[in-house]
Amino acid sequence: MLNNNLNNYHIILASGSPRRQQFFKDLNIPFEIRLKPVKEEFPDRLNHFEISDYLAQLKALPFKEELKSNDILITSDTIVWHNNKALGKPNTEEEAFQMIQSLSNNTHEVITSVCFTTPTIQKTVNAITKVTFKKLNDSEINHYISLFKPFDKAGAYGIQEWIGQIGITKIEGSYFNVVGLPTHLVYETLNSLVS
Repeated sequence: MLNNNLNNYHIILASGSPRRQQFFKDLNIPFEIRLKPVKEEFPDRLNHFEISDYLAQLKALPFKEELKSNDILITSDTIVWHNNKALGKPNTEEEAFQMIQSLSNNTHEVITSVCFTTPTIQKTVNAITKVTFKKLNDSEINHYISLFKPFDKAGAYGIQEWIGQIGITKIEGSYFNVVGLPTHLVYETLNSLVS
């Protein structure tokens, strides 16, 4: 089991996301939260999982100098990939509306990359999940935005919230990945790092 192997390691989760923190609690992995601000920008030439990989690695950079030999730093990033572009987090209600409207009656991909950094190695893994929405009407979209304020979520929605419950008709891949962390990959990768 993973936990016995983790005894000699110190896990640092660099994420303010309550969902990601809860996953680590659910996996029974002891961790410390450490946050450093990073400007989440990426080069235009990047596409698809290259974007989330890049951003997950970028979030690890400010920690590089302070990692001790038994530290494993975990950073991650989630994007919604739709119509050949990345949808980030919306800044306004209008932006959120446009994002959800573009996902309506359509299939998109949710990509989460997780970067594991120690003083000597860095490993990045990612998972891709396909999500299909039914045709959403304007009042459903507006109701969701006004009630749930999804401004901290890539693609302007949370699958675990009302809009996911009433709107998602099909999902191919990891559900947990869409919530924000491919837990099976985190477990596997940590196991390989500490065994």
